[in-house]
Amino acid sequence: MKLKLLRSVFGYDTFRPLQEACIQSVLDKRDTLLLMPTGGGKSLCYQIPALIFPGLTVVISPLISLMKDQVSQLKTLGVEAEVLNSSLTREEYAVNQDRIRSGTTKLLFCAPETLFKDNILQMLASCRVDCITVDEAHCISEWGHDFRPEYRRIKDLREQFPDAVFLAVTATATERVRRDIIANLTLNDPCELVASFNRDNLFYEVIPKSHATDQTIDYIKKFKGQSGIIYCFSRKQVDSLTKDLNDVGLEALPYHAGLTDDVRHKNQESFIRDDVPIMVATIAFGMGINKPNVRFVIHYDLPKNIESYYQETGRAGRDGLPSQCLLLFSAGDAGKIKYFIDQKTDETQKRVAQNHLNAIMAFAQSRQCRRIPLITYFGENYSIEECGLCDNCVKPKETPMDLTTAAIKFLQCVSETDERFGALHIINVLRGSEAEKVLKYNHHQCKTFGTGHEWSVKQWQNLVIQLLSRSLLSKDDEYGVLSLCQGSYTVLSGKCSFQGYLPEPETAPARTARARYSEDYDTALFNKLRDKRKELADKLGVPPYIIFSDKSLIDMCHRRPTTKEEFAQIFGVGEQKLRRFSAAFIRVINN
Repeated sequence: MKLKLLRSVFGYDTFRPLQEACIQSVLDKRDTLLLMPTGGGKSLCYQIPALIFPGLTVVISPLISLMKDQVSQLKTLGVEAEVLNSSLTREEYAVNQDRIRSGTTKLLFCAPETLFKDNILQMLASCRVDCITVDEAHCISEWGHDFRPEYRRIKDLREQFPDAVFLAVTATATERVRRDIIANLTLNDPCELVASFNRDNLFYEVIPKSHATDQTIDYIKKFKGQSGIIYCFSRKQVDSLTKDLNDVGLEALPYHAGLTDDVRHKNQESFIRDDVPIMVATIAFGMGINKPNVRFVIHYDLPKNIESYYQETGRAGRDGLPSQCLLLFSAGDAGKIKYFIDQKTDETQKRVAQNHLNAIMAFAQSRQCRRIPLITYFGENYSIEECGLCDNCVKPKETPMDLTTAAIKFLQCVSETDERFGALHIINVLRGSEAEKVLKYNHHQCKTFGTGHEWSVKQWQNLVIQLLSRSLLSKDDEYGVLSLCQGSYTVLSGKCSFQGYLPEPETAPARTARARYSEDYDTALFNKLRDKRKELADKLGVPPYIIFSDKSLIDMCHRRPTTKEEFAQIFGVGEQKLRRFSAAFIRVINN
């Protein structure tokens, strides 16, 4: 039944990793936690059970745009799905409620704020609810990067719907956040399914930020009108960069909280409908946007944490085609984030935010494969030294320097200060700083005090990253305290030397980024198919990717189907899409 629905409704021949296991767990009515990267196919894991269960599946989602997008896609596939939120008129709201009460609707999408209204709970009490899916489940944890207090009420639904299975899904959660999700949702002996965090179609690149606008423009020009998102730290920067891009003929629109709701909605619609290729945004944009053909994501400024970086870069290449992720890095951006961290009054929040900043800094300055610090951050074992899909793995290898003396100085200082302090304090001692904290603990009397004055703070910080990445130093995740480990003593005892790298100057010229968009197909035909897709989408008032993804169009270019039977074999073509759209695309191919 599962495989039949996969083919007939969604047009896919096989399940992706963990999808079938998750679907079966939900059908067995076992609470389930699914961790799957953006674009990995999480939605199928509750959509297929919803089509099999006799009752209703309720999907709790944080954003209106996500709900609207999913409902549009499902209705195109012939699936009965509805949404209840503030975007509906009173009449639309009433019609949707009637369809839910009558049992016509298989999937209901709503935000927790809507769900907990008395009239909605009363309506659902009259329905058979078989599954409650919590999308973006990391929002329930204070240790996550997007905590939403209203998510904490979801567990109360257990009493009202004791026979419903709970499915929690998210793309970003560390081990600590996963434990929080299970505890806060009171998941009962859950089946935990954790997919690999490796997005093997994404190319990661970090370059020193020098002339950021010029670097951005040069980079975008390599993508020939393809869709992309640029993330900026502030609203002012969004507006300024948008103007600069349009001034050189690169069509772009802004998105941030300072714009009116109408303008934000209009700009978002223009982007997802392929009317404008580039969106320049603060982090307010993108959560839940299911646009699969984003070919590049640029971080114009440093993200606050690795979770945000992973989630935002994950909006590139959701269709599985090669896509690029560029981060422009400067220590000055880290200083801006640190300023806002210091304004926090809650010490726990301040500590969590500082740890997040330290992790993204370590990622940006790493000389090893980008995937190692990125993927291991989420608790996954990843040890492939050369992925071939990041800047560090494709650029010519530098000759390492002998940094044994510096490493010994640093480790000795950690020992002298009783392994009770973080990296910055150790660096201050080594550089001979008379900072209040150094004097307070009499660390100006340490033997290592001032012995590392010839190195900058940044150089010492880079050394710390290298020591940690090679397990030659340990760090407490909660407080950031450094301590010695077994590897430390091999260096201190002289049993092994330490070969490493000093950071490049901030002003180093940016290397030319390679656009890796796959072009091993007839691009002229692809563009004609894309035009037809846009024409049909505009007539139906939906985004083009709801008609077909780029991956489906490329499959058409390869197979060139000329009959409905041949068209039925195209990737993503189910019964509804075959009936509604095959003739129009076959005509384009025949012509």
